[in-house]
Amino acid sequence: MNENRRQVLEMLSTGKITADEAERLIGALEKEQVPSSSANGGETRPKPKFLRILVEEIKGESTKVNIRVPMQLLRAGVKLAALIPDQARNQLNVHLRDKGMSVDLGNIKPENLEELVDQLCDLTVDVDDKDAKVRVFCE
Repeated sequence: MNENRRQVLEMLSTGKITADEAERLIGALEKEQVPSSSANGGETRPKPKFLRILVEEIKGESTKVNIRVPMQLLRAGVKLAALIPDQARNQLNVHLRDKGMSVDLGNIKPENLEELVDQLCDLTVDVDDKDAKVRVFCE
């Protein structure tokens, strides 16, 4: 969490500002944080709105699977994950480790998700098979 956001939340907690004022201030801070340039020659790049998964036939070029997952769904999922009871979360973490994924769901916080979403815009996965082409990307 950046220092400006922390200050706004501290002012809210001490009663110096109202919740509406805090919301407006944080909104203004978020607008300021939109990157004005990227590594691709100074062009601005919009934040991705969807995670796309496409599976297409190679021969017929027809689409077998076309999934668009809204990034907002990812954000909501992280917030909902905080509601999972500790015992269930521990069991889920154990099962994920058994499957080769060492992820602790308790460590995924909404503030960390924004960094993940920002990094997803650089994600592109292409898998070519003899029968199908799989693409995972953000748009």
